[in-house]
Amino acid sequence: MKALVQDLQLKGLQRRMDKIQTPVAAVVIMACNRADYLERTIKSILKYQNAVASKYPLFVSQDGSDPQVREKALSYDQLTHMQHLDSKPVQTERPGELIAYYKIARHYKWALDKLFHEYKFSRVIILEDDMEIAPDFFDYFEAAAALMEKDKTIMAVSSWNDNGQKQFVHDPEILYRSDFFPGLGWMLTKSTWNELSPKWPKAYWDDWLRLQENHKGRQFIRPEVCRTYNFGEHGSSLGQFFRQYLEPIKLNDVQVDWKSKDLSYLMEDEYIKHFAEILKNAKPINGADAVLKASNVQGDVRVHYKDQPDFERIARQFGVFQEWKDGVPRTAYKGVVVFRYPPPRRVFLVGPKSFELLGIKSV
Repeated sequence: MKALVQDLQLKGLQRRMDKIQTPVAAVVIMACNRADYLERTIKSILKYQNAVASKYPLFVSQDGSDPQVREKALSYDQLTHMQHLDSKPVQTERPGELIAYYKIARHYKWALDKLFHEYKFSRVIILEDDMEIAPDFFDYFEAAAALMEKDKTIMAVSSWNDNGQKQFVHDPEILYRSDFFPGLGWMLTKSTWNELSPKWPKAYWDDWLRLQENHKGRQFIRPEVCRTYNFGEHGSSLGQFFRQYLEPIKLNDVQVDWKSKDLSYLMEDEYIKHFAEILKNAKPINGADAVLKASNVQGDVRVHYKDQPDFERIARQFGVFQEWKDGVPRTAYKGVVVFRYPPPRRVFLVGPKSFELLGIKSV
């Protein structure tokens, strides 16, 4: 009789387990001391997360003891609140540095260790407390998770395009590979975290991830049209980029059916051929006045730059990001930065070694 009861209990447990979906990823909102921002972020996420809650368990990770942030997080039954209390003094490495960047790096390590090692999630999507999400945010990451399983050269998937301002984007269905880590709403796997956690930096974790010694030639998936919108004018970055780069970002408002999309073109071996073909078909533009010339040509165009100062000069003319990290311009793939100008025309800024890296014979 005892054996029969145990058998029935096990079967009942199994049935309950079958009903519980294996999560695609935990979603964590990194918060500190902005209760009003946090509320806006949570509301934006719950609008689309409710329907897929079992696939995307929601967490708020609070750094510090701000009572309003704690109260706000605990007022939602749909999420789990975690609190990082760290009283260790922060020692900056250079004079004049903001302590905030050190605290942020500590908090990220603590939260990701907890989600991957204690909660045992296989993937985590990291959001900040000043973000809104697109209607297809969760479907996008589910499709991307399947891609990451197949292609280990993808280090992380981001919902962000640094050059995703309204004037530079057009197609919500197009995704790109990039050598530059975008951040701002991104997903990584447990195996990648296991590699990064022991050597996690004291500060500036995002720029640290952009170093060759850490990404080791792996790449990142990013959309043309952003799936997150960053509304945080007040924060650790002190609003430095906000008006120029963040405020004009286009947040996708179309429900793309990612389940029906064939994303095999993004696999490493396919993508290099796919991207090379598009680039070869773009018309070359030479000399000064690249912006004016690009506007007068039908179809996609490419502008070749000689070095970093030359790239910065051309990028400044178009109004896209000029910044580089460890030899890679923001958003670049094999030294090529692509954006629309004006949409739907694509402009490719092409580096001195890009053709060689893409296996393109001179055209």
